[in-house]
Amino acid sequence: MKGIVIKALVEKMQLSFLFKIVIFLLILAIFDFGVGSLLKYFYFKQQSGFLARTNYSINETTADVLIFGASTANHQYYPDVFEERLNLSYYNVGRDGTSILYHYALLNAILKRYTPKIIILDIRRELAIKPDGYDRLSMLLPYYDKHPEMDEIIELRSPYENLKMISKVYPYNSLLFAIFAGNSEHFKDRNKDIKGYLPLSRVWDEPIETITTPILNELDTIKIKKFESFIQTCIDAKIKLYIVISPNFFKMEYIDVADKKAIEIAQRYKVKYIDYSQDSLFLANSKYFADIHHLNSNGAILFSNKIADIIIEDEMNVKLK
Repeated sequence: MKGIVIKALVEKMQLSFLFKIVIFLLILAIFDFGVGSLLKYFYFKQQSGFLARTNYSINETTADVLIFGASTANHQYYPDVFEERLNLSYYNVGRDGTSILYHYALLNAILKRYTPKIIILDIRRELAIKPDGYDRLSMLLPYYDKHPEMDEIIELRSPYENLKMISKVYPYNSLLFAIFAGNSEHFKDRNKDIKGYLPLSRVWDEPIETITTPILNELDTIKIKKFESFIQTCIDAKIKLYIVISPNFFKMEYIDVADKKAIEIAQRYKVKYIDYSQDSLFLANSKYFADIHHLNSNGAILFSNKIADIIIEDEMNVKLK
């Protein structure tokens, strides 16, 4: 009899414990859904900042000319030059710290809505393995449920990414300050862009350096495949693609292995590849740079005109054929 009583008490305690776990998980789920929904609302409500620019790139732009790439794209292609000289609309979809994986996902999302006429893809050591791995693909997480064409890229971040996305908070948990800034009047002027382009005003005044020792980059096979897919997608969509290495303020006595691979792929696909990284005009003038990797606004205007010259010349050659 005593044993039966004890067993009943144990079973009651177990049921009570399970009930508490269920209640806790239910509260957690409600909290996750509520906070996640709030973050999602304010994320897509942003009118300024890099998150707003990404959202505009994916969901709204219909520009004829799109600039893809990381910070070297974001700061170095002056909108007025392209619009006035090519008589085409412009938007810069570049974003600091991104890779070809991000660019390819963005391209797929954009092509779901419309087809631009010209794409400039600015690259630099694009096909190399980077220390941060694929962590930065987290910037695409808010689009996972709305843009299935991006899922393949987002899921490269980890084998469990689709399970993590059950949480409504997860896509935004590293973006809290950025979401706040993007919704704040205080940050609007600081985050101001010109059709996605972010001008740099400072002037670099240090002497030029020469890099003599090659960087031992290992090539990323997944990035290579997506780089080829980016090119092939543009070819299939009949988009005029230009792959560009923009100017930097240091001399190199070798061609980086990642850039060499990109050149080889571009040539195989018969895509225009433009390398300004060692252009003598820019290497001789630090006044065109904000730092050794980025042009300031004066340098961006000069460089943009040179790219526009190439595009116009290509158009003329096509008409003459």
